[in-house]
Amino acid sequence: MQSIDSKILSRIYGRGKGSVVTPGDFLNLGSRQAVDLALHRLAKKGTLRRLARGLYDYPRVDADLGLLSPTTEAVVKALKGRDNVLLQPSGGYAANLLGLSDQVPMKIVFLTDGPARRVQLGKQVIVLEHTTPRVMATAGRVSGLVIQALRHIGQRHVDDSTVAHLRKQLSDDDRKQLLRDIRYAPAWIAAILRRVAVLEGK
Repeated sequence: MQSIDSKILSRIYGRGKGSVVTPGDFLNLGSRQAVDLALHRLAKKGTLRRLARGLYDYPRVDADLGLLSPTTEAVVKALKGRDNVLLQPSGGYAANLLGLSDQVPMKIVFLTDGPARRVQLGKQVIVLEHTTPRVMATAGRVSGLVIQALRHIGQRHVDDSTVAHLRKQLSDDDRKQLLRDIRYAPAWIAAILRRVAVLEGK
């Protein structure tokens, strides 16, 4: 009979290097205590790496750099599954995802309907900030990403080139979503969303 360690490893190997897991991913294999102990043993052996409480990864390895940090996307996916929460990229990270900024901030902020927390990943920090249901109404949709990116850039710094860039980046369906969610945006951002969503000549 396979040990719980072997069963967990088999599942992790199936996900591949760079995957991020939590104890909740394996509760169908044993009790919470048994899963916690197995993950602890695998981390102690160096097969897994403990990132934070209840958060582990199967690290990628670079020949020159050694162990690589997990991607933000992998960590966020694990946190969403573990805590059953909504997460919305905000600040400079939202702007970067839309190509409105070339910089990936060292502190990546996500808005959430769950508890506030911080996860340290090497030199990078993922911060979850609790916010209102109104702000989270567009979480996980392109409209939420655009609203948060524009809020970060600021009204005085949004110009015609910003609007043109977003028009180019977004699909027809994305632009329709902006119009559906426009009621959740502050007045000045709502005006920008209308400009992005309505193309000349259409």
